[in-house]
Amino acid sequence: MKIGFVSLGCPKNQLDTEVMLHELMAAGYEVTPEETEADVVIINTCAFIESAKKEAIDNILDIAWLKKHHTLKAIVVTGCLAERYREEVLKEIPEVDAVLGVGSIHHIVDAVKAVTEKKKKGGKKEKFTSFDPCDEVRLGGDRVLTTPEFATYIKIAEGCDNKCAYCAIPAIRGRFRSRPIEDIVAEAKGLEALGVRELTVVAQDTTRYGKDLYGEYRLHELLHRITEETSIPWIRLLYCYPDKITDELVAEMRDNPRILKYIDLPMQHISDHMLSAMNRHGDGKMIRSVVAKLRREIPDIVIRTTFIVGFPGETEADFEELCEFVKESKFERVGVFTYSREEDTPAYDMPDQIDEQIKQDRLDILMREQLEINETNNQKYIGKTLRVLCEDFDPVSEAHFGRSAADAPEIDGKVYFKAAARIAPGSFVDVKIREVVDYDLYGFACEAK
Repeated sequence: MKIGFVSLGCPKNQLDTEVMLHELMAAGYEVTPEETEADVVIINTCAFIESAKKEAIDNILDIAWLKKHHTLKAIVVTGCLAERYREEVLKEIPEVDAVLGVGSIHHIVDAVKAVTEKKKKGGKKEKFTSFDPCDEVRLGGDRVLTTPEFATYIKIAEGCDNKCAYCAIPAIRGRFRSRPIEDIVAEAKGLEALGVRELTVVAQDTTRYGKDLYGEYRLHELLHRITEETSIPWIRLLYCYPDKITDELVAEMRDNPRILKYIDLPMQHISDHMLSAMNRHGDGKMIRSVVAKLRREIPDIVIRTTFIVGFPGETEADFEELCEFVKESKFERVGVFTYSREEDTPAYDMPDQIDEQIKQDRLDILMREQLEINETNNQKYIGKTLRVLCEDFDPVSEAHFGRSAADAPEIDGKVYFKAAARIAPGSFVDVKIREVVDYDLYGFACEAK
């Protein structure tokens, strides 16, 4: 029997997909990349913001059409949308045969068996559902990599305790739970054996790591252990929170040559008024202090951050303060999102909701500012040689492409380069930069290693 997969959302969701893939393959199922060849399609969904929910629903409806017009036998919906809107999915999309919450990913084999059985009740096949408590889900597990074999993610914790006013994740994925250091290091060793050369550390809040298990933040210790017990060349950090950037973490990033001088540090705003309304931890002064400390202690650090515009009550003065902060800070990487009004969050019922057009206008203004900053920042690379992890070769442009230490997978820019000979994906290449185009760099390879 052939299984097809559609995996949506963030890298954390992708890791859940990889665990389910392993369990299905271990049970003897064949996985196919072609949905038209599949007997069962599993859709692992996201429901973080409105656009993610729409993407999930569109994908479910597309597969439902496939079920009507091809040989597809069953549809299984998993992930955040399944957890958050379980009743609606079952009621509104009758083509769906099974719904599993985020706490039930380890029941995926049971679900597939159930939806492909010939048994019927009352002449109609029963729906399969499973919604184990999120806080009890087993963390980790063997995986089948869906990323390139040389670059992947490792999830160090699940859930979130921050309770930002706009965010439904704590309600969907439960309280924050760290994995033991030994468990994570063992997984990192296994990934090293598969050929991983870049390991990106993820969680809903990586900087909270260890607080629940050990009574204190232990991200710095975890990073040190990974580099002590593996030889993976690049370790990258995503989803760090400004209020939990400890001296020990800064020192580990500064002094450990295999921890990339790159940090993803979502700030969401700089106005004290907005930070308080969002229930973010800390104020604008704290954020500025953390940024200054990172720049001072790690002079070549690349800071990526994200901001939300159009949160309820955001005034022109709040937005202007944010724009000025972006101009003065000159962040290397910035993402901007319009506020998405989510049910069952404190912000949903807040007064002074902002008009959608105003939200979009503010996003456009901020991104124009950042594009100019990014182009200026990138000019400093011209004439310099960067270490690049080669990802592939583009036959159309006859150029290889990859990423430098300053670029996280899937979210940042690329480095395109010509080379005298074909370079294998996963190789490190020294590339001399000759040109900048928007967010990307262009150059020539010096040597592959």
